[in-house]
Amino acid sequence: MLTRRFVFSGLIYLLFFAIQIMFVDQIHFSLGGFSIFLIFVLCWAALSAPEIGAVAGFAGGVLLDLDPSSAGPFGQWMLVLAIAGYGIAFLRFGDDSLRNSPLSLMILVAFGVIFSLGAYLLLSLLLGDDLGSAAQLARTILGNGLWTLAVAPFILPIVSRFHRIVFETRELL
Repeated sequence: MLTRRFVFSGLIYLLFFAIQIMFVDQIHFSLGGFSIFLIFVLCWAALSAPEIGAVAGFAGGVLLDLDPSSAGPFGQWMLVLAIAGYGIAFLRFGDDSLRNSPLSLMILVAFGVIFSLGAYLLLSLLLGDDLGSAAQLARTILGNGLWTLAVAPFILPIVSRFHRIVFETRELL
């Protein structure tokens, strides 16, 4: 049963990662655009228990670190998304009002995207990367948050259905 969950989850992660690389990265949006894969990973983590959220974030970070356009050192996205995945799952898992409201999930994911990008930039600064102007970085991070609020209502039902398929099993008696 556990192997089936890992295989199906891995295939779904690869599907969303391929969509991000092949389609979304090729379009230039105003205000920095969005990352469908980052939205997917944080939605998947938010729908899970905190431990699964951390593993989901870690797995998403591995794929983002393997992305050819990723400029940071290997492991930077893994660290950021493992922390963000655990945090978003922890916040949503313990509160029934957040768990039952799709609007709160979308807002939580948008803040998760902003936190993840901010943490990634902070780690990049600590590691000595040249990032550009602060105004451009702030515009990109806030633009990603706004795009996430606009795109998440379309992605959330898909992610929720995939999550339900993978984690809700029907036992035969």
